Amino acid sequence: MSERRVPIAPQQVDAPLTRSAIFLVLTVDETRFDDVRATVAGIEDIVKSVGFRDLDARLSCTVGVGSRIWRGLTGHPLPAELHSFPEVSGGAHTAVSTPGDLLFHIRAERPDLCFELERLILEQLGTAVTVDDEVSGFRYFDARDLLGFVDGSANPVGPDLPEATLVGAEDSAFAGGSYVVVQKYLHDLDAWQSLTTEQQEAVIGRRKADNIELDDAAVGTQQAHKTLATITDESGEHDILRDNMPFGRPGAGEFGTYFIGYSRRLWVIERMLQRMFIGDPPGLHDRILDFSVAHTGTTFFAPSATFLSSLA
Repeated sequence: MSERRVPIAPQQVDAPLTRSAIFLVLTVDETRFDDVRATVAGIEDIVKSVGFRDLDARLSCTVGVGSRIWRGLTGHPLPAELHSFPEVSGGAHTAVSTPGDLLFHIRAERPDLCFELERLILEQLGTAVTVDDEVSGFRYFDARDLLGFVDGSANPVGPDLPEATLVGAEDSAFAGGSYVVVQKYLHDLDAWQSLTTEQQEAVIGRRKADNIELDDAAVGTQQAHKTLATITDESGEHDILRDNMPFGRPGAGEFGTYFIGYSRRLWVIERMLQRMFIGDPPGLHDRILDFSVAHTGTTFFAPSATFLSSLA
């Protein structure tokens, strides 16, 4: 009996959580698309050339492409929801929109493998790109952020994961791809640590020690972060995959979280940010933003590995 296989291989959007990661955002010289195309189409070979040194380190790299260069780089129309990151301005805080044409999300259990892969990618791209942002993240204790809370426990698992992250028949030309949003947040740890544990838990909506969810506040009152970041409609709850990483330089007073969200539906992440920055109801913004400032905001589409390799 023959078996039919789906001829589309997604990128490793669902790569396991690792100890180290690099988030590299680049702007592309539009006169150098051929050079860039060759690099992104051959990304799997570059990953293999580094990763074979330690297969247990699980080196991977997901490539995202921004709307500004999508047509010029790929020769295809834009995926249905792909557009630049829309600034979200609330009464107290703003989710800024910043430049970026390419995203390389590099993950591994070893920071040296992440470093080497980034070095080779930039070597191949050369002067065809400029670096907009470069952040090296690390896994902190038991998957906690620098605010002290477990991060990412609401991620989908099992069959729910591809259902939440990979585009399907609704945009068949880009099936197997995923929308990606990144933001770099810097924390005011002194202000945060001036709160009691109970006050911090009320902001996050979870207990700090064991990560158990607290009850939602009454409708129409101040909501916790976990509530505002949960998107539901008549069809149920819409999950996204977060692979956030802490980063920092204590000597420079820099403490942050790099947010990265993968979703089958870009509007889910955008609605989450609207609820956080504007509030639900409006005016009652996510109180985590009083201690965490967004310094970047960029949107990409991570096409399937099949699509990327076809660009060659």
